[in-house]
Amino acid sequence: MANAKILAKKQEIIDEIKDRVQQNATLVLFDYRGITDNEAKALRRTLRENNADYKVYKNTLMARALSDLNINVDENLIGPSALAYGTDQIAPIKVLSDFAKKNPAIVLKVGIVDGEISDQEKLNALATIPSREGLLTMLAGGMIGIAKDLSICLDLYAQQKEEK
Repeated sequence: MANAKILAKKQEIIDEIKDRVQQNATLVLFDYRGITDNEAKALRRTLRENNADYKVYKNTLMARALSDLNINVDENLIGPSALAYGTDQIAPIKVLSDFAKKNPAIVLKVGIVDGEISDQEKLNALATIPSREGLLTMLAGGMIGIAKDLSICLDLYAQQKEEK
């Protein structure tokens, strides 16, 4: 039988994982084998710049925490896994995907976006979506274009009325 202190510590970690799942919009399990310490620090720095982070937990503890939340990703909890998480739906996925392009040792396994399980295909699709700031810039550009076209039309209409 395991020591009561050890069991309490494991339960504390399970509760921490549950909190991370419930408090963040996106979670991504990824394989980190083969990255150097400097690459891990660079990944963590980039994630933190995007209001995200990652942590390595034991697979058994992650499996227990996720099963308590009725999330089944057991087939992806094989081999070393790290858990990236963030409040933005896209930022952790984009950072990990971009980092994986430069470092083929990083392999995205599965993600949980807004409570929905996303496989590698869906994660790759989400990684191509522009950032929130990029989308807002596109929206503003479109709105400015409409206002510009309206002002040109009104100016031409005013000139036409002056000629008559």
